[in-house]
Amino acid sequence: MRKVVLYQLLSLDGVAEEPSDWLFDGGRELFENLGAVIATQDDILLGRGTYDYWVDYWPSSDVEPFATFVNTTWKHVFTSTPLTGEWANTVVAERPPVEYVADLKRGDGGDVGIHGSIELARSLLRADLVDELRLVVAPTLAHSGRKLFDGSDEGGMRKLELLESRRTEAGSLLLAYRAAARRE
Repeated sequence: MRKVVLYQLLSLDGVAEEPSDWLFDGGRELFENLGAVIATQDDILLGRGTYDYWVDYWPSSDVEPFATFVNTTWKHVFTSTPLTGEWANTVVAERPPVEYVADLKRGDGGDVGIHGSIELARSLLRADLVDELRLVVAPTLAHSGRKLFDGSDEGGMRKLELLESRRTEAGSLLLAYRAAARRE
């Protein structure tokens, strides 16, 4: 079975929205970490907002290692309206995210990544479809913005197994967790 891997940049107070506003450690260690995460991924899940935000930037970007990866990897976009812009290897997910991702996980291939797409990530976390969380926690308090973990998950407590933790020279934490089953 394929794994769904959530990669998210977070401020210390949990904000996931607009990391360019509060993530100041963009050095070699972060790019190496990102490269290791995406090296195992064959598909990407995107919400409509992330797609719209990225479609005008990434196709012409030279920011590596992500530009080549995101432009050549299959992108599955969850939306109820037609997509705007042209982006290679993009498909519209025609079914609800929980159904679609459960089927994708049963298929062949490498890991399935979620990058950005906070609402989509939340829905897949609630449905126990996220197998690993790869988090970059910046030593910054953003104070405002949407959070990945906003307290709205009423599905019960979930224990995570720490797989890896490292600190960058600038103080960001690179964390990897395996998601365990919910405790009822």
